[in-house]
Amino acid sequence: MGFLAIILAAAAAYGFGAVWYMSLAKQWMAAAGLTEDRIRESGGRQNPKPFIITGICMILVAGMMRHIFAASGIDSAGLGLMAGFGLGLFIATPWIATNNAFGLRPFKLTLIDGTYASVGCGLMGLVLGLF
Repeated sequence: MGFLAIILAAAAAYGFGAVWYMSLAKQWMAAAGLTEDRIRESGGRQNPKPFIITGICMILVAGMMRHIFAASGIDSAGLGLMAGFGLGLFIATPWIATNNAFGLRPFKLTLIDGTYASVGCGLMGLVLGLF
């Protein structure tokens, strides 16, 4: 059941990311300094590489979160949600902010990506807590 929980948690965060970034596509592209032309030149939205990398990364994060939860005795949906959100807000988001600060990226990019990391980790935690 552990592997299934990891896959479902990864899928929940991946799915949220799809909705999140589709709804904020123009704002994210502007903050990231991307244009439609640059995306088209790199293979367009048909380039599977970013989607594959993201899927693998979501599985890795969910797997480590499951390990942390097991070691910490986190065994309910509520605790999983809270712990996952905390990991996203207080570990992933500051890391994103650091990378963006040194990359001279706009703070708006940190807000968009940090919110995704926080909510995505919260969803992962929720799913892991259910299993």
